[in-house]
Amino acid sequence: MGMRLSTVILPIYRWGEGQKVWQRAEDLGFHASYTYDHLSWRSFRDGPWFGAVPTLTAAATATQSMRLGTLVTSPNFRHPVTLAKELISLDDISGGRITLGIGAGGTGFDATALGQEPWTPRERADRLAEFVPLLDRLLTEGAVSYKGDHYSAHEARNVPGCVQRPRLPFAVAATGPRGLRLAARHGQAWVTTGDPKLYETGTPEQSVQAIRGQIEKLGKACVDAGRDVTTLDKILLTGFTPDRGRPLESLDAFVDFAGQHRELGFTEIVVHWPVPDSDFAADEAVFERIAREAVAQLG
Repeated sequence: MGMRLSTVILPIYRWGEGQKVWQRAEDLGFHASYTYDHLSWRSFRDGPWFGAVPTLTAAATATQSMRLGTLVTSPNFRHPVTLAKELISLDDISGGRITLGIGAGGTGFDATALGQEPWTPRERADRLAEFVPLLDRLLTEGAVSYKGDHYSAHEARNVPGCVQRPRLPFAVAATGPRGLRLAARHGQAWVTTGDPKLYETGTPEQSVQAIRGQIEKLGKACVDAGRDVTTLDKILLTGFTPDRGRPLESLDAFVDFAGQHRELGFTEIVVHWPVPDSDFAADEAVFERIAREAVAQLG
């Protein structure tokens, strides 16, 4: 399988403009276009920011073949029962083109927007460990009852289920042992952004080493789960390694960066759609050239 190239389109556009961006992404040949599932996010907090599920629903009706998904959803403000219903609807509307990126969530605005205290890392891991297996059941079984420490379901009906069988794929974002176990057991893909501790002061070489270590741990988790690690797609969400935006400065720079990470075992690289005057600013002409030509150069 060749390397796939995908993009993240932040949900910052009124749909009159947003529709054109998603259609442009399909025209450029991206394998998938994802969006963030946050209530607001970082430097974009005081500007327009729309909901992930309605945005993806609209994108599903505005595109034909490109895959769509969240990168990523978290338990911060979601419940498996209601999320499952929305995902089954989205999978139907898109004709089976949805991937659910899912992770433990962070400590940003989502963590307190519902008026709660932010969860500790352990609490986030505890919730994800219940959320993912329950969501898996809700998307594959017609009726589910479950009582857990954090989530419950009582005769939750999900007929007719997903268009994709047995359910839409999960791309599990994880670097810790519990999250990697979830990826090995329930994921069709694994997602990383690299090692956040290296973002400010690390080098690209240190980042590659850290990611190699993450993949080794994923391999061990797969062995423990009786799974072949090569059956799991490996997705790198770029923009959070010490390289930052440098891979998007030229076609050659991107091909070099993507080639390095393909050697580690990645099957999909995700770049942010350019947003002027932000961390994701990039030359649009270079970005489009990368979209059109990089995959062929990677061979």
